[in-house]
Amino acid sequence: MNRFIPHHVIDGAGPPLVLIHGVGGALDSWDFLVERLRPHYRLIRYDLRGHGASAKLPGPYALRDFVDDHIALLDHLGLASTDVAGFSLGGLIAQALALEYPFRVARLALISAIGARTPEESAKARARADTLATQGATGHLAAAVDRWFTAAFQAAHPEIVAQRKRASLANDPHCYAAAYRALADSDMIDELHRIPHRTLVMTGELDGGSTPRMSAAMAGRMPDARLIVLPGLKHSVLLESPATVAGHLLDFLKETNR
Repeated sequence: MNRFIPHHVIDGAGPPLVLIHGVGGALDSWDFLVERLRPHYRLIRYDLRGHGASAKLPGPYALRDFVDDHIALLDHLGLASTDVAGFSLGGLIAQALALEYPFRVARLALISAIGARTPEESAKARARADTLATQGATGHLAAAVDRWFTAAFQAAHPEIVAQRKRASLANDPHCYAAAYRALADSDMIDELHRIPHRTLVMTGELDGGSTPRMSAAMAGRMPDARLIVLPGLKHSVLLESPATVAGHLLDFLKETNR
């Protein structure tokens, strides 16, 4: 049986670092960080199933599907283990990967990730998934941009915000909805105590979907995790403050050098 290999690109040289993007995005979500990370790491970026240039596999999707795709890519590249950084849905995939395949992960970075949702937060996430399923990205975008970016960034960088909106609208609607459902329905807070890896947990101070409370709860469950809250930022920290995110990631990887 043929395994699905996601579309991927590789930049730089050094120890391998896999970068997993979020729902509705693509591997270019990491573009603003690549120039800062490339001198130090062999960067492996890929498009999740249904996203970017990867195959538009029909849903529904489960978190395990994304984990299996990640392992298939590692096997395809001949990599036994890598550092992993995941953003948003990518952070959930990274958690599941560390739990299911601990020996395929060296260190973890969970950026704007999900865990320990309250019942109200879970209901809001499922409502957003319902909106995507019934109205598509157009209906979802009405509120999403203000969740993603601060007002100051929207005013200063309308071209970046517009590009992010275009990318969201360009997604296959069924795949986007299937991936968002996996995001909305997944929470592994009760399993995180089993992750022994050195882990960086980072989120924006004003992120309403991946809140500082969630990140503190995740870091508190893992035996070797550190927490960083980025002042004044919302969800899309990879676009709004890439230098800051890359700096913290590089510091973490340097300080915890294998």
